[in-house]
Amino acid sequence: MISIICPIYNEEKCIAQCLDSIIRQDYPHDQMEVLMVDGMSTDRTREIVQDYAEKYPFIFLLDNPKQIVPIGLNIAIRIAKGEVIIRMDAHASYPDNYFSALVEKLYALNADNVGGLCRTLPAKETPVCEAIAAALSSPFGMGDSHFRIGTNKEMQVDTVPFGCFRREVFDRIGYFDEELVRNQDDEFNGRIIKYGGRIYLIPSVVIDYYARDTIGKVSTMFYQYGLFKPLVSKKLGNPTTARQFFPFFFVLGLIVGLPLSFIHPIFCIVYISVILLYLFLAAYFSVKQFKNLKRIFLLMATFVIIHASYGWGYLRGLVKLMFNRSITAESNH
Repeated sequence: MISIICPIYNEEKCIAQCLDSIIRQDYPHDQMEVLMVDGMSTDRTREIVQDYAEKYPFIFLLDNPKQIVPIGLNIAIRIAKGEVIIRMDAHASYPDNYFSALVEKLYALNADNVGGLCRTLPAKETPVCEAIAAALSSPFGMGDSHFRIGTNKEMQVDTVPFGCFRREVFDRIGYFDEELVRNQDDEFNGRIIKYGGRIYLIPSVVIDYYARDTIGKVSTMFYQYGLFKPLVSKKLGNPTTARQFFPFFFVLGLIVGLPLSFIHPIFCIVYISVILLYLFLAAYFSVKQFKNLKRIFLLMATFVIIHASYGWGYLRGLVKLMFNRSITAESNH
């Protein structure tokens, strides 16, 4: 028995596609339950899910009045009947063997959590959306996040998208941290590893994920990722990855380096050299991806926005922790 849990809010554009990919699964329908946890949507999301629930008795609509993702996840986990919990996202579509392949690997590898690769697709066929999708799949944009940039081999990793968990892991180490509006998956996966568990990336399983459709939404998302990352590290007692520091040091260097560059020529040379190196790398990876000049510049700009947003969020998160100020209060639920 498996329980699929999916937090949703105002997803009328993509919820049907997500539910259709669940219904097409080769896993027996009588051995699954689908718990769609809605943050009180104001569009047609609830109506669409209810229509599916009337046709398919294994689909259920739950309420999440506090509208916070980890709270919604925990609402579903507490009532889930499955021996395996699969966390899904409405912005994605899944291969027909998604459940069966992950459940098989979960037990074959004696893992606590397994997940597939995330193939990021543009939300629309526009230059901006294509640049966003490219940035979220690039090693320059995402570092060594293997589920985003790809790999050919099964491997132990620090996190996977969404996740297929043994139910017992929640009983052993607790549920998702409800203080974390963002990064709750990273913290939970970090907790799995901290307590001796294992997480595997399965490259034969590929999820199609539809990226945000505007630069503004991407900027907000990565700002919040950065904002909550110091809190995640504090809760775990150590940083989850080394890659999280690069945008922070980049932004800190831009801020501190500017006044220093007026103090001594050597600081000015270093400051300008770092900026030029960054722009060269951004241009190199952009030219590798696109041949059209407009898309090249859009991708370069997207790299800058992602890194600056994450780094600035990380810096603000550190400051808030130092002064014991609430991070959650600033976030956009």
